[in-house]
Amino acid sequence: MSNAAPVRQKLTSQMDLAVEHLKRDLAGLRTGRASVALLDGIRVDYYGTMTPLKQIANISIPEARLITIQPWEPNQIKEIEKALANSGLGVNPSNDGKMIRVPLPPLTEERRKELTKICKKHGEDTKVQIRGFRRDANEELKKLQKDAKLTEDELRKAEQETQKLTEQYGQKIDDVIKKKEQEIMEV
Repeated sequence: MSNAAPVRQKLTSQMDLAVEHLKRDLAGLRTGRASVALLDGIRVDYYGTMTPLKQIANISIPEARLITIQPWEPNQIKEIEKALANSGLGVNPSNDGKMIRVPLPPLTEERRKELTKICKKHGEDTKVQIRGFRRDANEELKKLQKDAKLTEDELRKAEQETQKLTEQYGQKIDDVIKKKEQEIMEV
């Protein structure tokens, strides 16, 4: 095993985490279809503690454009509605005293284009992050070479592998963004 292997492993795990983070961010973007992931970032004031919504209520999707939220404690309905109103999702919840219904209005063409721009920005931010990881890995490799733990040839080869990894993850990011954009533009 070469001395560059730990650097490569660290780089790979950092890039994997960045792509996973991107996927989670994009799951929170509203498409025309209801998804439990839309509510992942919502926190509710639960007796003075900001608690994730999914920890205090049962969330389900009975129809393609409807999310239902059934709190385990009915007195939490007002707090949940307040959290939904402040979430920026642009939804209009209604309740019957026991359950909150969140109908998702169809997206306008303008809103769809806005969402695809947001997708691209998330993708670009993730690519910048990955290039930062590449830079850090290359600096570590140069340090190893300076400390005589890598030869000049090993350094060059490791830097090429780092570049190849960066390009592969850049492509993965492009694929994730493309898939989400298709989801958003689907009518």
